[in-house]
Amino acid sequence: MEGSLRIVLFTVLSALFFSAFGVDDDDCPCMEQELCKQIQNETQFEVFVFDVGGKSWKSYDWTKLTTIAAFGQYDAELMCFAHSKGVRLVLKGDVSVSAMVDPTNRTIWIKEKVSLAKRQFMDGINIDIEQAVEENSPEYFALTALVKETTDAFHKEIHGSQVSFDVAWSPKCIDKRCYDYSAIADSCDLLFVMSYDEQSQIWGDCMALANAPYTQTLTAYEQYIKMKIDPRKLVMGVPWYGYDYPCLTFSQGGACEIQKVPFRGAPCSDAAGRQIPYSFMMKQINSSMSGRMWDVEQQSPYYNYKDADGQIHQVWYDDPESISLKAAYVNKFGLRGIGMWNGNLLDYSNNPVAQQQSRDMWNALVATRETEWGEVTLEVKSMS
Repeated sequence: MEGSLRIVLFTVLSALFFSAFGVDDDDCPCMEQELCKQIQNETQFEVFVFDVGGKSWKSYDWTKLTTIAAFGQYDAELMCFAHSKGVRLVLKGDVSVSAMVDPTNRTIWIKEKVSLAKRQFMDGINIDIEQAVEENSPEYFALTALVKETTDAFHKEIHGSQVSFDVAWSPKCIDKRCYDYSAIADSCDLLFVMSYDEQSQIWGDCMALANAPYTQTLTAYEQYIKMKIDPRKLVMGVPWYGYDYPCLTFSQGGACEIQKVPFRGAPCSDAAGRQIPYSFMMKQINSSMSGRMWDVEQQSPYYNYKDADGQIHQVWYDDPESISLKAAYVNKFGLRGIGMWNGNLLDYSNNPVAQQQSRDMWNALVATRETEWGEVTLEVKSMS
C-alpha cells in the first residue's frame, strides 16, 4: 500500500510540475534534475520489461524490474519515475535491414537514435528487427554491422548505456531469421530471447500447441550456448499472452486441429489463432468448458471453450506455474535474467482476485530467487 501511495504522490506532483512549467526538449522534465541523469550501474540480474504505452507502468512491481523498453509513445513521467527507482528506460530501435546495407544510412539512423535518447534522457536502445535475412547476404552482414556500430555509438555518447537485441526463440533460422547470432551477441550488451511464438512455423500436423513449450524452449538456450554465446548475455523472454485457436475438429482426447495458415515456408502457423492477453484469459477461463488444464509433455496450461456459434476453441498460454519452471532454468544456468512481452497485459484493476493474479505473475519471474512464491518455488527447487 505504501508503494502505491508513493506512486500516486509522485504522479500528482509530476502532473502539476509538467502543467506549470513549459520546458524545451533538451530541458529536464523531472522535478529533480538528478532524475534526468542516465542510469549507469549494471545490475547482476535483469528483469527486462516491454511497455507499449499508457499508464499501466504505475502498477508494475518496481521492486523487481531493472529495464523497461519503451515501445509506446514517449512518457517523460515514466522516465522520471523509472530513474527515481534506478531502472533503465530504453528506446525502441526498428528499421528496414535492406536500408542498412548502405553504411551512410546506418550512420544517419544511429545518430538519430543517439540524439533522441539524449533529448529524452533515456538509457540505451533495444533493437527489435524480426525480418527475414538470408545467411551471408548483404543484409546479413549489414545487420551485424548495425548492432556493433549502434553499440559503439551509444557507449561513447551515453556513458553506461545499454544496447540489447531481440532474437528468435532459437538460432536455427526461425522464421528465416538467419542472423550471425554469435557476432551480434559479441557486439551488444545482451540478447533478449523471445521465447514465445514458438509455433510461428508448424512443420508437422496443424494442431493447436503451447506458445512456449518447456523442453523446446530450454533446448533452444542450449543451442545458443553451444554457439559460444555467454549465458550472461542471454535474457529469457516469456509471454504474458496466449493464443486462441478455433478448432476445425476436436477429438475425444482434446486434440484441436487448426486451419492451415502458411508462414515463411511452413505449411501451418500460430497465425491460425489470435493473441489474447493474460488479463482476458483469467476472466474467460471461469466460464470455459474445461477450466484450467495442464499438458504434462509441454508443461503448459490450456483450456477449451465454445463460442456463441458453438465452435470449440483451444487456448494455450503461460501462467505462474509454467513461467516459474523456466525461471528456475534462468537461475540454475546463470542467464543474464528474464523478462516478458509485455508488461501491459495483466489486469491492474482494484479487483482483489486480479491483483493477486498480477502479483503471482510478477513473482513467478523471480520464483527461485525469492521466498515469496510459496508452493511453486518449493516444487521448482526440488526439481532442480
